[in-house]
Amino acid sequence: MQALRTAATGMLAQQLNVEVISNNIANMNTVGFKRQRAEFQDLMYQTIERAGAQSSGDGNVVPTGVQIGGGVKAGSVYRIHQQGTPTMTGSEFDVAIQGKGFLQILLPSGETAYTRAGNFSTNDQGQIVTEDGYTVQPGITIPQNAISTTIGKTGLVQVKLEGDPNPQTVGQIELANFLNEGGLEAIGDNLFMETAASGAANIAAPGQPGFGTLLQNYTEASNVDSVSEITSLIVAQRAYEMNSKVITTADQMLQATSNLRS
Repeated sequence: MQALRTAATGMLAQQLNVEVISNNIANMNTVGFKRQRAEFQDLMYQTIERAGAQSSGDGNVVPTGVQIGGGVKAGSVYRIHQQGTPTMTGSEFDVAIQGKGFLQILLPSGETAYTRAGNFSTNDQGQIVTEDGYTVQPGITIPQNAISTTIGKTGLVQVKLEGDPNPQTVGQIELANFLNEGGLEAIGDNLFMETAASGAANIAAPGQPGFGTLLQNYTEASNVDSVSEITSLIVAQRAYEMNSKVITTADQMLQATSNLRS
């Protein structure tokens, strides 16, 4: 019975949906996290009677035909790069991006990763780094005798040195932008990698056309909406239950067929 296989695909699809939602909820407090959404497509159809086929010798045609669907499959799990709310931290090395763009991070492999999580600090050499010690690109070193650090909206990093009233410029933070942000590959640790789907990175200073600006002493919160996710979770749960009900019904129909006696 086709209904058994069709309902099974529905249960698998809703299982994936719940897994995506659970990951969103688990990362409600992850800095710079972007929520995901599962999207589905219907499977191939079995054509019993083709629409437009002639039904008589007089040239009459079938207006609609008969097609039986085969179920559902996962089309994609799309990442929604919607702006998260800036959250004040008070740390002078924390930055939030207001608008489009990604901060560049140098991985131990020599590759460049990208992130919206701007919760930075300095290492033993004074370099601005991530929580895992990865260097923010382009590399910026804060002098040991710096009293305070200022990161401007355009990414200009200046320090005030002891005994010097004039601020000194020590570097410039740049942002990367992509034509298709949804095509970036998430590798964990709040990092993304460039792919053929995302296109090549376009590098510019914050505040340039098409690029956001930086906000010091803040980080970008996760864009997960708890109410929306719980609502989606309830809908997915009910859809899973309804598909399981179809399997139960199909099983009862098969049982009735097997109990037929001549």
